This record gives sequence, C-alpha cells and structure tokens, in this order.
Amino acid sequence: MNFQQLRSVREAQRRGFNLTEVAQALHTSQPGVSRQIRELEDELGIDIFIRAGKRLTGLTEPGRNVMPIVERLLREAENLRRAGEDFARADSGHLRIAATHSQARYALPPAVRDFRNTHPEVSLQFQQGTPQQVARLLMDGEADIGIATEALAQHPELLTLPCYRWTHTVLVPHDHPLALETAEGKPLTLAQLGRHPIITYESGYTGRGHIDEAFSAAGIDLNVVLVAMDADVIKTYVELGLGVGIVAAIAYDEERDRQLRAIDARHLFADNLTRLAVRRDAYLRDYVYAFIETFAPPLNRSVVQQARASHALAD
Repeated sequence: MNFQQLRSVREAQRRGFNLTEVAQALHTSQPGVSRQIRELEDELGIDIFIRAGKRLTGLTEPGRNVMPIVERLLREAENLRRAGEDFARADSGHLRIAATHSQARYALPPAVRDFRNTHPEVSLQFQQGTPQQVARLLMDGEADIGIATEALAQHPELLTLPCYRWTHTVLVPHDHPLALETAEGKPLTLAQLGRHPIITYESGYTGRGHIDEAFSAAGIDLNVVLVAMDADVIKTYVELGLGVGIVAAIAYDEERDRQLRAIDARHLFADNLTRLAVRRDAYLRDYVYAFIETFAPPLNRSVVQQARASHALAD
C-alpha cells in the first residue's frame, strides 16, 4: 500500500470517476491510475469501485466504508509533512485562504498587508466562493483557512470561531426619495423599502438570508430586481437608478462612494456573524496561527488551541 494508490482512489471519487481527469490532476497516465487503484483493491481484497467495462461508475458498499479512511490517511500524511516543514522552514511556506467576495474585498486587505510585513517569506493564495464552497475547499484540504458567515458552522468537520459582527446598510442616490426622507429625520422602515425595487446579494451570500427573513416576518413583499455576489456591482446599478441597494455596511466607503447616500439599516435586519474556520484535524503551522490573530486579534494561538482541544474532548 502506498500514498499514490490512496491519492488515485480519492481523486477518482472527487472527479466523478473520470480517470482522464484523475490522471491530469495527479500528473500521471490513465493506465497508471487504473493500475494504482487495482493494486490497492488487490491489497485490500475488495472492489472499491463499481465498473462498467473499464469505466468506473460509482463506489461499492465496501468502497463507501473505505473512503473516509483513505481521506483520513492522506490528511494525516499532509499534517506530517507540515509538521516537518515547521521545523525545517519555520518562516516560509504557502497559506491558502478561502473567503467570500465581501470578506476578500473589504475585510481581509488590512490583515493581509500586516501579515505580509511580518511574514514576507509566506506566499498567499486566495480562492473566493459561497460559504458552502469555502467549507468544501477546507474539507477537501484545498484551503488552510476559511472566512465566511454562519454557514461554516454547519459542518462538524470544521472548527469555526467567531470573528466579528456586522450589519447591512441601504444605498441610494442622493436625490432618491429615501435619502430625502431620512435627511428630514424620518427613520427607515421595511414598509418604505418594500415600495422600491431592491438590488442586493444572491441567495447564500453576505447575509442575504437575514434580509429575506426580515421582509417575510413583516409580511412585506421583497421586490428584488437584480442580484450580484459583489457589492461593487450592486453599487454600480444603484448609481444608475435601477433600484435601492442593500449591502454589507463594510462595503460602503464615504470617500470612494460619493455618488451614493448610505442609510443605516441595522435596526431592520439581524446582525451577521463572520466566522473563521479550519479543518479540525489539520496541523496548523505557526504562520497560520499568526494570520488568524492578525485578522481577528481575540483569536490568539492559545484561544484557537483551547477551542481545538475542547472539540477533540467532545469527540
């Protein structure tokens, strides 16, 4: 049994049993992948995959039981490699961060700047996606840190830690009726918003669920005319007069967004919680702890390690 056999089996499942894609991912040949899989099956005395001729079409029942063990062995092998690197090259390496667009665009830049100043030998790699995609990247071992909303806490394989709370704000052109009304001291209400077309985030992004919940609870129809993953896109169409924007408050910059008026909406929608997640069984190098604390100072190494130990005891 060897790690190449284990990698071939894991990639076959991840890539929909397409051995051509597996071979490309592992930088080898398709016959080589087939041989590695068959050798492991012979070693174990079971068929891991269902076959139709030479094609793999799914997992057998033994295969479904074996796959979590394969994943665990490969994760531990990666942990072992990282532990060695911590001693051999303590201040250099790669840090892979997966985040939603709003976090990558607005929350992460100051932390990245400060981290680069203290860890110039660590290269950073960013990937963006929905909270569910961020979670998947972590669970597949393709990211070291994930930053998103509460959705990360839905996955027991991940240790999720609260970073900070944030609210939504409403954006309109300066001559919009809502801007004029609030300038006169009238508080913004959901009923007022319900009379206007809304431009906001796609479902699953940046607290959109709390927006939908607020309108539903009030029995007011939410007239969404345009959705986007990116607050900058939302702001562009608000400037064109196509609707009222609802975005994360952190996405509004008074100097940069001079064409728009921001109206506080924290009293209308529930607070959102940004979470940072790591895989519970991952070995975290020193600079991973350093980045976590740079991004969220209360999450120092001791706090993170205590949280990991608590979860391990709970298991």
